[in-house]
Amino acid sequence: MRLVTPQTGPQGKIVHKVFIGEDAYYKGESPTKEYYMSVLLDRTKECNAIVYSAEGGMDIEEVAEHTPEKIFKEWIDPAVGVQPFQARRIAFKLGLSGQAFKEMVSFVMGLYKAYTASDASMFEINPVLKTSDDKIIAVDAKVNLDDNALFRHKDLEAQRDLLEEDPTEIEAAAADLNYVKLDGNVGCMVNGAGLAMATMDIIKLSGGEPANFLDVGGTANAERVEKAFRIILKDEHVKAILINIFGGIVRCDRVAAGVIDAYKKIGNIHIPIIVRLQGTNAEIAKKMIEDSGLKVQSAILLSEAAELVQKAVAKK
Repeated sequence: MRLVTPQTGPQGKIVHKVFIGEDAYYKGESPTKEYYMSVLLDRTKECNAIVYSAEGGMDIEEVAEHTPEKIFKEWIDPAVGVQPFQARRIAFKLGLSGQAFKEMVSFVMGLYKAYTASDASMFEINPVLKTSDDKIIAVDAKVNLDDNALFRHKDLEAQRDLLEEDPTEIEAAAADLNYVKLDGNVGCMVNGAGLAMATMDIIKLSGGEPANFLDVGGTANAERVEKAFRIILKDEHVKAILINIFGGIVRCDRVAAGVIDAYKKIGNIHIPIIVRLQGTNAEIAKKMIEDSGLKVQSAILLSEAAELVQKAVAKK
């Protein structure tokens, strides 16, 4: 079936596997209680944060939207890590006492240790369950790992499930392209992450919506450009493609040659393509594209490229 939740978005996710766990909600002398807890990096404060709430369970998104005062934060200095007094403060704010209080303190300390030891960017436990015999356990979890640190965690990397990832993003990664699919109508092909972000802003300001983030890197040769073209064109929502390359490491005329070769090899491209090349040999590159006879529009200034994108989107 296709599972649709607030985390998957409206497109949902196809279920390939079902995990069956032992029931933790057995009845006893004390009632069970669900809590929410996560550890993540707070970039604004330049430290880690433990976010927690006594209103855990399936509807934590509703709690965050309608009663944000029920969600608490504890900021952790990454140089010293979580301190016992902070774990006790968390347990106290969650309204725990007795054995459950002690169990929660140990849980918080262990959770933070797991977060740092695995090089995670987020560790979310929802729900954290207080059992009927006052034990604190993690019933469900969502963990984001830092890809750049996976070389230190071969055991975690081995658990990668390609069925849970976008096939196009997997294909792009295999070609050493940084690609993230978005929901817009203008495809982007850029060299450099910063320039890619600026290009996406330009597309939005021009009335379009970026269909992807695609960084071809500093070596935008013909082969990489062709592969990037093919990946972008797999998205049926793309109505135009903006190629924005700064010729620093790579010369603009070489990129232009790559674009022309890729266009000829792929063939049957029926959407507008705008190429903006700036830097070394930009004028030569512009002339090469104009003389190629292909339906490719060239620009040197970013404002020119934005205007061409605007016209292309308006026609579609």
